[in-house]
Amino acid sequence: MELFQYEFMQRAFLVGTLLAVIIPCIGMTVVLKRLSMMGESLAHTSLAGVTFGMILGYNPTLCATLYCVLAALGIELLRKKFPQYAEMAIAIILSAGIGMTALLSRFVSSSASFQNFLFGSVMAISDFELGLVATVALLVFLMFVLLYKELFYVALDEPAAKLAGVPVGRVNFLFTILTAVTVSIAARTVGALIVSSLLVIPIACAMRLGKSYRHTVVWAMLISLFATDFGLYLSYYTRTPPGGTIVMVEITLLLFLLLLPQK
Repeated sequence: MELFQYEFMQRAFLVGTLLAVIIPCIGMTVVLKRLSMMGESLAHTSLAGVTFGMILGYNPTLCATLYCVLAALGIELLRKKFPQYAEMAIAIILSAGIGMTALLSRFVSSSASFQNFLFGSVMAISDFELGLVATVALLVFLMFVLLYKELFYVALDEPAAKLAGVPVGRVNFLFTILTAVTVSIAARTVGALIVSSLLVIPIACAMRLGKSYRHTVVWAMLISLFATDFGLYLSYYTRTPPGGTIVMVEITLLLFLLLLPQK
C-alpha cells in the first residue's frame, strides 16, 4: 500500500476509478449503435484542440473538449445526411481531426507536453482536471440512470424508439455531448491513442459474461474498474505508461474470456 502515500497516486486512482465507472455507460450505447470507432475519431479530434490551445496559450483540456463536442455534433449531422452509411461519418471526422492535428502540431513548441496528450498523463492530474473529471462523471452517471430505458431503446432500434414515443433527437443530442466530453477528459488522462479501447474492450469482455443489457453493463463496469486499478498498480511498480498498461490488462482479460467455452 506504499504507493498511496503519494498524492499523485491518490489522484490517479481516484480519476481512474471515476472514468472506469462512466466509460462503460457511454461505451455500451456506442457499441450497440455500431459506432465503436466513434471514440477513436473524437480522441484524434481532441488532439487538434490540444494543439490549438497550446499555440494560443489556452487550457488544452478545455480546447480539446470544445473540439470534441463540435466533432461529435459533426458525426451526428453526417449520420443524418448519410443514414445508411454511419461509419462514413466517423471516417470523415477522423480524417479531419488527424489533418488538423498534423497542420497545427508543427507550431507546438513543447513536444513533451503534446506527448502527454498522446499517451496520457494520469500521474500528473491537476486540481482543475480532477474537478472536471468528477463533474463529468456525475453528469454521465446521472444521465445513464435517468435515461436508462431511453438509451436502451435508442441503442437497439432507433426507428422503433421513435414510434414508442422516445424523444430520439434530444436523447441523441445529450448523449453525443456527454460522449464528446467524456472522451476528451479521458484522452487527457489515459491518452488520445488509447481512449477508444477503454470504450470498447470492457464491453467486449462483458458480452462474454452478461446475459442481459443490465448484466452486461454491470460486468463492463467491474471489468473496467479491475483493469484500471490493477493497471495503475502495475504501472507504478514496473514504470510503464499507465494508459498502455491498463489497455493490456483489458486485452489479457478479453483473451482469457474468449478461450472460455460459451455457455
